[in-house]
Amino acid sequence: MDVKEIRSKGVEELKEMLLSHHRELFNLKMQKSTGQLSKPDLIRKNRLTIARINTIITEKGVSA
Repeated sequence: MDVKEIRSKGVEELKEMLLSHHRELFNLKMQKSTGQLSKPDLIRKNRLTIARINTIITEKGVSA
């Protein structure tokens, strides 16, 4: 997801996205542990997106 797209969203929407990405990261880690993960780079991309969302939330002055 692009940073411009993340910045255009409101705080509540960002929190929902954050929760969604945390769930997806959990699912990816479970797939990795069972050997079913076909694209291991998705874990890194998801973690970077979570970090971006947290940064934008902090910039907007609202703690997550």
